[in-house]
Amino acid sequence: MMPILAAERIVKQYPGVKALDGVTLSIDAGEVVSVVGENGAGKSTLMKVLAGDVRPDAGELRLEGEIVRFRDPRDAIRAGVVLIHQELSLADNLDVGANILLGREPRRGPFLDRGAARDQARAALSLVGLGRLDPATPVAGLGMGTRQLVEIAKALATDARVIIMDEPTSSLTDGETETLLATIESLKARGTTIVFISHRLEEVRRISDRVEVLRDGAHVGTLEGSAIDRESMVRLMVGRDLETSDLRSDATIGREGPPRLRVFGLETTRFPGSKIDLEVRSGEIVGLAGLVGAGRTELLRGIVGIDRIVSGVREIDGRPLVVHHPADSAAAGLVLVPEDRKADGLILEDPVRDNLVLAGLSRLARGPIRSRGRESVAATGLVGRLGVRPPRIAHPTGGLSGGNQQKVALGRWAACDPGILLLDEPTRGVDVGAKAEVHGLLDRLAREGAAILVASSELEELLSIADRIVVLHDGGIAGELSREEADESAIMALATGGRIRRDGTAA
Repeated sequence: MMPILAAERIVKQYPGVKALDGVTLSIDAGEVVSVVGENGAGKSTLMKVLAGDVRPDAGELRLEGEIVRFRDPRDAIRAGVVLIHQELSLADNLDVGANILLGREPRRGPFLDRGAARDQARAALSLVGLGRLDPATPVAGLGMGTRQLVEIAKALATDARVIIMDEPTSSLTDGETETLLATIESLKARGTTIVFISHRLEEVRRISDRVEVLRDGAHVGTLEGSAIDRESMVRLMVGRDLETSDLRSDATIGREGPPRLRVFGLETTRFPGSKIDLEVRSGEIVGLAGLVGAGRTELLRGIVGIDRIVSGVREIDGRPLVVHHPADSAAAGLVLVPEDRKADGLILEDPVRDNLVLAGLSRLARGPIRSRGRESVAATGLVGRLGVRPPRIAHPTGGLSGGNQQKVALGRWAACDPGILLLDEPTRGVDVGAKAEVHGLLDRLAREGAAILVASSELEELLSIADRIVVLHDGGIAGELSREEADESAIMALATGGRIRRDGTAA
């Protein structure tokens, strides 16, 4: 059978890095093909080539056997190939129907045919399970899961035959993810071809007919059917078996020692009336669990002073900390690596060097004068230590893959040897290899004496790295689990408002 879409010997070179090195990929009609690889492996570049966002330096694309040259995404869309980016492109100032038909509105003479527009939008929404959603609903009021489905409906309204999804579940809840995966299955059943990129390998295993693996810009393997399992994907992605041992099993923590960080009676503006008491000791990694909207991000931002708190006291090493600005927290050795690295954690237009040394400029300066030489030496060392790719300190930070951007965001503060490190979703959108490197760095910092508080929606991550887990529900602490007590069922019982019996089972 002739592939519906094929890329043959695709090459794409950027200054200092070959993003794609002769990649060949074929996609059959009506199948779900996943493309996996570490951050920087070339996945997103390949998808942009397929969708007309990027022109290759060499190689060719074939659509049903015929050579095609997409000048831009509009050419690809007209040919039935649509890319849904990780950062959704819906217009918040428009309603659902207007977003779905934007640029393709049906007209009656010079006027918009509102009835036809409503019918076409409803038909597209019904294909993704949103038949009851009124097309007149403002997009601004929709949750992330519904937005993702509207984006797919928008693609289907163009008569897309191939839909490419780049990390579509990275910002979704578990329930929203299940809805999206079910939608992909139904699209496959009606003959739509799906190309799926995700770092969540269990999702890849569940929905894929075939998995294509990239490493360092080259195609390194194909997995099909029963051969698709996590271990095989990881081995091809990183070129070796990934160490998955329990990082903290042998950690020695002074559980009886005084806390480095202590907050008590802390109320956030999101959850007034819910008072948080929390302690983190030197050498300890404390996990912060809870469902979306439970207050994890608000708590971390309130602790460091990014958001105003209603009331509460913060202490570092037993001394009260007065915070008028996040800089007060940073000066005391209390820092936060935020969830949204692009909006809050990095200056994307600046080079890697400037982002890495930003928090330590005074330490690297010669008196009142910045020392570019010292900054370059420090940044070069950090790039090597963190495994940033490409390893060029002059590379624009915005040009890095998501995982490498995350390494830079974390490395900026790790370089300052903070006494207390707070992290919000530290490995969201990060591949398994980079995730292991981030976990290893956190373990090393804890063993060197740092007190670390990590909020994550991935229970497997918390169970792997945390010495104990504090669970939030509706802005308050629902319970705390030791390393020995913690498992997924116990965490979810507390996160959903339940409780744990003395025998450790959910009540």
